[in-house]
Amino acid sequence: MPKMKTKSSAKKRFKVTGTGKIKRKHAFKSHILTKKSKKRKLKLTHDALVHKADESNIKQMLTLK
Repeated sequence: MPKMKTKSSAKKRFKVTGTGKIKRKHAFKSHILTKKSKKRKLKLTHDALVHKADESNIKQMLTLK
């Protein structure tokens, strides 16, 4: 049986932490930034963790078990 390939899109978007949680970036920080407040843009800069409900799907995309 051939090796399982990871999804390239998931590989670019997610990182696994040392404890096994999955980190992600916030959306809405790429363009049209003039109407967004400084506070909002600063909060979007920091990484967040993936919700527990989505974790299994993303681990499958990254071929982690």
